[in-house]
Amino acid sequence: MRQPHVDDFVRLTTDIPELALARGEVGIVRSTWFAPSVAYEVEFHQKGQSCEMRALLMPEQLQVEEGSLFAGETAAN
Repeated sequence: MRQPHVDDFVRLTTDIPELALARGEVGIVRSTWFAPSVAYEVEFHQKGQSCEMRALLMPEQLQVEEGSLFAGETAAN
């Protein structure tokens, strides 16, 4: 599995209850942090909320989403 890059879509692999984020939610990587260890700033748009939320996540908390996130969409669209 490749490491996320800025503007990649990623999916949470664990719940983060203190931020009201559930496993499986999809967000967009907005920045990468390298010190003291690698972390990713990910932006989430939650249903029913008028603003986005950002969370700083460790690599083991997310996975890169490959391909389209929209059912039925192909690369030719």
